[in-house]
Amino acid sequence: MHFLDELNERQREAVEYIHGPLMVVAGAGSGKTKVLTARIAYLMERGVDPFHILALTFTNKAANEMKARIERMLGSTEARNLYIGTFHSVFARLLRADAHRLGYPPNFTIYDTEDSKNVLKKIISELQLDDKHYRPGMVHHRISNAKNSLIGWEEYQQFPEFMQQDAQAGRPMIGKIFEWYAKRCFQNGAMDFDDLLYQMYVLLTRFPDVLHKYQHKFQYILIDEYQDTNPAQYAIIKLLGAVHENICVVGDDAQSIYSFRGATIQNILQFEKDYEDVKVVKLEQNYRSTRNILSVANEVIAYNKHQLPKVLWTQNDEGEKIKLISLLSEHEEARFVADTIAEQKYRNHYANKDFAVLYRTNAQSRSFEEHLRRLNIPYKIYAGISFYQRKEIKDFLAYLRVIVNPKDEESLLRIINYPSRGIGDQTLQKCQLLAREQGISVWEVFENIRKYPLRSAAINQIEDFVVMIKNLQLLLDKENAYTVAMEAGKASGVVKELYNDKSVEGIARYENVQELLNAIKEFTEMPDSEGELTDKSLGSYLQQITLLTDADEEKEESDTVKLMTIHAAKGLEFPCVFVVGLEEGLFPSAMSINTREELEEERRLFYVAITRAKEKLWLTYTANRYRYGNFVQNDPSRFISELPPAYIETPYRRNDAVPYSKHYAQEKMPVTSAGSFSLPKRQPAPAVHTPSPDFKPDDFRLMKPGMKVEHQKFGYGYILSIDGNAANPIATIRFELSGEKKIMLNYARLRIVQDNAADSQ
Repeated sequence: MHFLDELNERQREAVEYIHGPLMVVAGAGSGKTKVLTARIAYLMERGVDPFHILALTFTNKAANEMKARIERMLGSTEARNLYIGTFHSVFARLLRADAHRLGYPPNFTIYDTEDSKNVLKKIISELQLDDKHYRPGMVHHRISNAKNSLIGWEEYQQFPEFMQQDAQAGRPMIGKIFEWYAKRCFQNGAMDFDDLLYQMYVLLTRFPDVLHKYQHKFQYILIDEYQDTNPAQYAIIKLLGAVHENICVVGDDAQSIYSFRGATIQNILQFEKDYEDVKVVKLEQNYRSTRNILSVANEVIAYNKHQLPKVLWTQNDEGEKIKLISLLSEHEEARFVADTIAEQKYRNHYANKDFAVLYRTNAQSRSFEEHLRRLNIPYKIYAGISFYQRKEIKDFLAYLRVIVNPKDEESLLRIINYPSRGIGDQTLQKCQLLAREQGISVWEVFENIRKYPLRSAAINQIEDFVVMIKNLQLLLDKENAYTVAMEAGKASGVVKELYNDKSVEGIARYENVQELLNAIKEFTEMPDSEGELTDKSLGSYLQQITLLTDADEEKEESDTVKLMTIHAAKGLEFPCVFVVGLEEGLFPSAMSINTREELEEERRLFYVAITRAKEKLWLTYTANRYRYGNFVQNDPSRFISELPPAYIETPYRRNDAVPYSKHYAQEKMPVTSAGSFSLPKRQPAPAVHTPSPDFKPDDFRLMKPGMKVEHQKFGYGYILSIDGNAANPIATIRFELSGEKKIMLNYARLRIVQDNAADSQ
């Protein structure tokens, strides 16, 4: 097994331990993908049937890369028989075989986030609720979190804490919206992304024979990026691995940064408690970064209390010190970054693609774009609209989805009058109402349209549409995805409609649809990559593209500077990295510093940003920045005070640098012999309030100016004033520990202090 010779001692230990539970704590840049692929190849070389190996990743790109590596290692195509894919793609594949047990059709539609929000928007309207108060995005997030915690709509409505939280937030109808949404998806023969996990868990727990089948099929389970798993993924893995317990998880708790998606760091922190005789292997040798960069990363992450201890080290060169740059404004910051990129390209012969600018929020990209354009430096933003979310692509795919599953109401209503057939909104609303009254799908109403009192012109058009779809359905079992798609494009008139639009935008839309058809053609001609599946059908194609992640859509590498959020940069590496906007309230985010858990995730995000750099790293912050339309003064990020001075260089002279603002105002910054200033010492933590033993939040509607209240974090304070409307009152409160704050009362969870009666006398 020649591939073992390429591994270091710790990597080889992880690969060769194949019986029993194993946790590989893989630090940034330590070669975890190499370990995963070598471990799978090792299992196969030891005689394990690839059909018995399940490997779960978070992107299809990672899965495909692993399969390709294994094929090269073994010199055979046996890797195609492995079950390697994302959680969602593998579970969608398994659900196709048994979805009928749950009442879903085998060709169920998979709704993406936009589809889900559109369904929710209609339900909110049908319930006559205000969509500004019940925002579809917010409601979707609430439902998603529930399902990722394995809570269905019935459990949600029976759980007092959820209902109480919704009532306190002034949104008591979320439980009812959840119920309607779940029933609507079921009626449409559709699952959303979260259902692919939730329904998989339901399938395994409700049908013991299905669980038994997969427990014995998947004798070896490997999970990449385990720190990013959520409760549903954790529970499913526990079930599948319960018989053999040959579970190998690979991850890095220091890179757990997706709690907003439902991920929980506890899954990796508690893995050792979940299984007896767990073997733990730590991969601490880094192959990516210089020693100085790693030293800074190690020091920063050491401030986190909740972690698996490890220290990254490398045999790479010491490298340059990290540059810490203080600037006046965001425009000065962007100019500095653009000028530095131009200078580094000229002096050190770097290419554009060697640079990445990482920021906390997408909104920060604008000023960098402006200054890069001024210097004619090409760049790419990793936040643009996805190819598959473009309107013309969504329209065309909606036709294909209806051909496969005509009960998919969301897609059906999107295309019934595109291109225009003279079917008005009133007619469609009547059809939807008829469907609701009779408990059938809109498609079934369309199939029997002559039964209903509608305009004859609309009836004729709907009949023609139904005939067209049924004719295209006849091709499904005979032809591959490309042939059906081409026929759909012709029969529907979509391609002709786009071709006839000769505007610049129209030509671009037509070209995008042609690119989609090219992609479908490529899919049908690709060698099979999933062993058992030789399915080039339209249904198979739709499942594949619906489950693409942003990373999977990336095209070949282009010579451009990359602008992206730190979340988007995870898993990537660049010779030169700028981490910008290191200011309190921005990074760490003001929304993520209310608890230790939130703050530690922000620090892990900073750690991820640092460890993207291979050779050079710049950290920047500004004294002033426009935030929400206001020009505000900034305090330097608390993370700056955690940087180890020995590895930091502040190249501006003191007179050029912006002094640390009020957060550090009382501290004089010593000037070094080189004329630069040293890092300030970390300030003592502010006093922390310990909530009263009997703390229980009161109804915000009982609160009035002058009252004394208690907040779990901010402590005791007095309500100075209450503004806003009755549903969303905003209180100005002066707290004893943290000063004056404006707080939305229906979110604040305040306790009215009982001595108010005495105070008012």
